Amino acid sequence: MRKRLRLLLAGLLAALACATPALARSRIKDIVDFEGVRENMLVGYGIVVGLNGTGDALRNAPMTQQSLESMLERLGVNTRAANLNTKNVAAVMVTAKLPPFAASGSPIDVNVSAMGDAKSLLGGTLLVTPLLGADGQTYAVAQGTVQTGSVSAQGASGSSISKGVPTAGRIAAGAIVEKEIGFQLASMSTMRLTLRNPDFTTSRRIAEVIDARFPGTAVAENPTIVAIRPPAGEDMMSYMAQVENLSVEPDAPAKVVIDEVAGVIVMGENVRISTVAIQQGNLTITVREQPAVSQPAPFARVGQTAVVPQSDVSVDEERGKRFLTVKSGASLATLVAGLNALGVTPRDMISILQTIKAAGALQAEIEVM
Repeated sequence: MRKRLRLLLAGLLAALACATPALARSRIKDIVDFEGVRENMLVGYGIVVGLNGTGDALRNAPMTQQSLESMLERLGVNTRAANLNTKNVAAVMVTAKLPPFAASGSPIDVNVSAMGDAKSLLGGTLLVTPLLGADGQTYAVAQGTVQTGSVSAQGASGSSISKGVPTAGRIAAGAIVEKEIGFQLASMSTMRLTLRNPDFTTSRRIAEVIDARFPGTAVAENPTIVAIRPPAGEDMMSYMAQVENLSVEPDAPAKVVIDEVAGVIVMGENVRISTVAIQQGNLTITVREQPAVSQPAPFARVGQTAVVPQSDVSVDEERGKRFLTVKSGASLATLVAGLNALGVTPRDMISILQTIKAAGALQAEIEVM
């Protein structure tokens, strides 16, 4: 008997453990950004050559002609007196992102976009293009074959078809880093963590989790910033490697995000509803026109054949749906189950949620995209 009771108790404890909802914990590295550890935007102006007649028309793009003449002059070719009329060259803007801690000589990807009236950059080659930072200094140099990932074709009659964007492309590992960003992580005494979704509760939890592992090293300054410093005898690099893998349960305000164009609704788990009654129905008015032919009696001397319109108007009002009453403090699951019971469409649900918010019964923020 005691053995059976022990087995029953063990089974009950296991069932309760399975019924307990798991907390949605995340690593600190997934919800914060580290001060100074970020990408830097680079931009440059260049020309793409080798296009199959799909480049800029030089008469319509003087910048392309000037760039081509300047490049040839630097190579010792004088083309000022020549009348250039090629369509195999295109002026482009080159953009890239310099990763944090990128070392000199490291390759990075670049994006190439046409500036003039070029039809396609497919198969073209980007010539050497310096990539500048916000301070005007050159941090990388790009060159390589442009891949657009698009398909285009044109017939002799002038009809054409294209898939994708042929005037923008990418060069994988198309730039070489020439200058590093001066960021000395090892010599820093304090690091600030920036929350991607600022929140008082989440900021405090992060500081508490770090203090539990490294006492006295973290301070939550505000909902966005948590300042940390390594304990005595430990360098910043090893300290950060341990901190970023600590887990914390982030908190978020109650919010309903609505995309009216796509008819998508996303609601957080903290959304609550006060006591409210909801009824939804549709009213459809249908007008049918059925023309009929009116003819005079046989052998009649008066009258003529005519078309007589006959209208049939009907009103169809959806019935059978009762008021849905949602009690105070209802959760997201209760609200969704109740709205689904009414058989509403996503677009109808958007109107219902906005109406509930207008009535003051939706305890959440609505964001319409």
